[in-house]
Amino acid sequence: MKIKIHVWRQQSPKTKGAMETHELDGVTSDMSFLEMLDTLNEQLNDQGKDPVAFDHDCREGVCGSCSMVIDGQAHGPKGSTTTCQLYMRSFEDGAEIYVEPFRAAAFPILRDLVVDRSAFDRIIEAGGYISNHSGPKPEPNSIPIEPEIQETALDAASCIGCGACVAACPNGSAMLFTSAKVSHLGLLPQGQTERYERVEAMVNQMESEGFGSCRNYAECEAQCPKGISIAFIGRLNSDYLKSQLVEADNPRGKMHAQ
Repeated sequence: MKIKIHVWRQQSPKTKGAMETHELDGVTSDMSFLEMLDTLNEQLNDQGKDPVAFDHDCREGVCGSCSMVIDGQAHGPKGSTTTCQLYMRSFEDGAEIYVEPFRAAAFPILRDLVVDRSAFDRIIEAGGYISNHSGPKPEPNSIPIEPEIQETALDAASCIGCGACVAACPNGSAMLFTSAKVSHLGLLPQGQTERYERVEAMVNQMESEGFGSCRNYAECEAQCPKGISIAFIGRLNSDYLKSQLVEADNPRGKMHAQ
């Protein structure tokens, strides 16, 4: 199949970028989108031109690195799919495809399709962990947890931190990402001790990074490759409100609310 690809090119964060058009022949339907970009880069190398910079790692839909906007949608037109798992059979022969980096103030462009998503790392560093010492490693089945809570926690933990929620949100909000990271720890017994300190620290860090506010557009849920529900945002809001009430009642920060 033949395609025409319009791809964003930008040499550095401080230079002006623009769309660049290339034509590819011999693209097969079994190629992944990233393999198609590899083919494009081989063509550019043969022409003595700089290849297109883009992030990738596992190419198995796990790492969340392959972040780009394809035809106006984060990760492309197929739902619940990362870019690396998007195959060219999703496009017609002769298609014109537009590829851009994630657009968000908190995700500055580094080069071409590569953006700086380290703001997510700093949100995790603020509280996305369990630090209280619980003694020797317990036998996994020693703490009974209701199956519904297990499943909900696993749903939240499936977030791969790709940033599609931010790119899809008209306000550039990171609420879906933050709520997933808060919830998968806050739902389980091991995460209860720091539950309210965690949500306050992570929300405060999220706001300091310059992400926009959530207006319940639900575009984040629609374009999340793991289908994470915006119900987690409601859970985060509830926990954050409780954290403020508990802090007012106990200014030393020992969280005991249930």
